[in-house]
Amino acid sequence: MHATTLPSTEQVWHWLSEVPDPEIPVISLTDLGIIRGISWDDDTLVVTVTPTYSGCPATTVINFDIEKKLRDEGIEKLRLQRQLSPPWTTDWISAEGREKLRDYGIAPPIDGTAASGRLKSRVERMAGTSKLAIACPHCDSCNTELVSQFGSTPCKASYRCKDCLEPFDYFKCI
Repeated sequence: MHATTLPSTEQVWHWLSEVPDPEIPVISLTDLGIIRGISWDDDTLVVTVTPTYSGCPATTVINFDIEKKLRDEGIEKLRLQRQLSPPWTTDWISAEGREKLRDYGIAPPIDGTAASGRLKSRVERMAGTSKLAIACPHCDSCNTELVSQFGSTPCKASYRCKDCLEPFDYFKCI
């Protein structure tokens, strides 16, 4: 590509918003918040990626999917840059991404529980002690219980709704 034909960073963001997360395909990599930056270094596109955690098994697939999408769009010179600091947090999941998770049947992270603590709200008092109330993505009831701290992927826990009796994953706060 010549300097006059380089796509804008906005265009690249749009392209990457079409790349699904390999573990949760309803949410894009941009909605997940792991694409931290897009810039041009002369005629080389630099995409900065922060994995959800350093041992995430999907990292290799994510990098492959990013590269494939951008190559398919005509990007010839590309560098993926891994950024571990600051570490990814569930605070980085977009509002649209949270809705997509809920619509897919996964309870999104609860505000105010991520490590960064930037989000503040939904901690409810139950039985006189502070306990997170995980709302069921199927019926919105907070009458739910933890089944297992480990769900279908390392970043999710298994819950069950006591009202509609449906099991569901909760995207753990990090």
